[in-house]
Order: sequence, then C-alpha cells, then structure tokens
Amino acid sequence: MGKSLNRTELLPDREGVPPMAPLPQARPLDVAALLDACRRGDVDLVCVLGPTASGKTAFAVRLARELSVIAGCDRQSPPVAEILSGDSRQVYRGMDIGTGKDLDEYQEVPYHLIDICEAGSRYTIFDYQRDFEAAYKDVRARGRIPILCGGSGLYIEAATCGYRLPEIPPNPELRAQLETLDTEALRARLLELRPDADASTLESRRRTIRALEVALFEQEVHPAPRSEFLPKKVYYIGTLVSREERVRRIDARLDARLAQGLVEEVRGLLASGIPAEDLMYYGLEYKFVTQHVLGILSYEEMRILLANAIHQFAKRQMTWFRGMERRGTPIHWVDPTQP
Repeated sequence: MGKSLNRTELLPDREGVPPMAPLPQARPLDVAALLDACRRGDVDLVCVLGPTASGKTAFAVRLARELSVIAGCDRQSPPVAEILSGDSRQVYRGMDIGTGKDLDEYQEVPYHLIDICEAGSRYTIFDYQRDFEAAYKDVRARGRIPILCGGSGLYIEAATCGYRLPEIPPNPELRAQLETLDTEALRARLLELRPDADASTLESRRRTIRALEVALFEQEVHPAPRSEFLPKKVYYIGTLVSREERVRRIDARLDARLAQGLVEEVRGLLASGIPAEDLMYYGLEYKFVTQHVLGILSYEEMRILLANAIHQFAKRQMTWFRGMERRGTPIHWVDPTQP
C-alpha cells in the first residue's frame, strides 16, 4: 500500500492558474432545418461533441429520434439516423462501466464503432479513421443520416477533416524504451524530428510517444502510406453545461460507476490475463482503479485522484473544442437538458 495522502494533497493547486475563459452561448436547434440540410446534401454528417458528462449520448439519441419523427417514420420503419461512436475507449469489448457505454440508451437507434476490438489491444487513431470511414459510407449508402457522437477531439477531427494519417504498426520494444524517458525528454526528442508538432500532441505523453514512434519509423525506413479520406460537410453540435454542473455530474457519475461494479470490472479484466500496464495505458478509470486493485492506492485515494483527473480531462476537452472554433470550425452549442 502506498503512503497515506490527505485530501488537500490530492487536490489540484490553483495558485497561478489564469481565469477561465467564458463559456459559449447555448442556442436552440432547428432540427427540421437540419433535416432539410441533410436531404439537400449541404450536410452529410452531424457531429455531437462535448466534454465528458455533458449528456452527449442522450442528446444524440434524442436527436436521432426527433429526425425520424420529422421525417415521418413510424415505429415499424428504420430510424432515419444512426450513431457512430467517437469515443477512443468504447471500441474495446469488456470495458463497459469505465467507458460509460450505456448501451441501453440507444434502444431502437442503431450504433456503430463500439465493442469492435479486444481489451488489452492497442487501437490506433489510424484504425479508427479507417473503421469510421467504412461505417460512415455504409450508413450513407443506406440513405441514413450518420451522427458522430463523442468527446475525443482528436478522433473527431480525424474522422471529419480528412487528416492524412500514417499507417504504422505499434512497436512494443521502441515504446518500452521511450517509456523510460521523462516527458520533457520525450517532447524535446519529438521536436527535433518534428519541429511542427502540434501542442495537443505535446500535452499528452501517450501521443508524444506515438508521434515519436511514427517519426522514427519514417526516419529509419521510409514515409509510411497515409490515409486518403475526404473531409465531410459536418454540422457540429456541442453539448454545453456550466462548469459547476459538469463537476457535479462527473462526481455523481463516478460514484454511480463505482457502485455499479467498476472495481470488479477491472479485477475481471486483470484476471482475464490483461497485464496491468496495458490496462493502465487506457488512462482515467482504468489507470487509477488498476492502481487501487494492485494495492498502490487506497479506495479513497483512488476516488479523489480519479475525480480530479476526470475534471482536468473535461477541461482539456473544452479547450480542444474551443480551439476548433478558433481555427474556423463553427459549433452550434446547445443546452442538452432542454427538449
């Protein structure tokens, strides 16, 4: 068991933190006009994005149902819209509580890109871009409206903006070597190879290691084949709740997931043969709960550290989405609690 920590040691240090930027304004959504835009071809993908615990899935499902009603579909007809997950962890089978799949919410609304690979494997953003494109084309070919729903800004932009991503397989030996370096050393090495590396990559140790893996492969071997998917005509909808409400929701949802058996889910994944370091690779719930199961953290330490990490993650998500707006991507922010 690790050393006992008091609660104040686990709380983030607020000294020197700049004041937070004001939130965007929520506006009503004209669903009938959105349906008309989809039918005209002005929009070929609807994207519901937002920070964790902001009600994205429930809103996307409700939007799919409302589109069906306006389109005149009866209960026997297939829904006019289908949902494509934009979550970087819901692709893994068996990781249900920690990723918040909430599959019961979808009911009659078809969904895609959930439970498509084994827990313990490494599913890359290139894999996601390829799988998204196949699901997107399938939904469009059947005359349905695809609704991309998720909070992973990198996955969303890879799916919607036509990013040309390199197809390079993971290199476990290289990753093990890179993991021995501290984060600053990793950043410095990446900037030597890729001076134009973007800030979002440099902010994430995991993404920095992956970017180094790609850069070193291309330096030592040859430029890798890259994806060639076209940008989409996207209507972006953001689910917006106040910071205070977001904090409340995150804490309440975490307690609910723990009560639902999150610790037992992690124990089961470990017992199935998934190495602890592979499970911790997925971050957040799987990182901290695994440390608790291994005896590194007490239950209370795990609960506080995990809550803090999720709050920080939600802030980074909002920073990413506001960055999309600054780069010229319009996002229609809505209040997900309003009908």
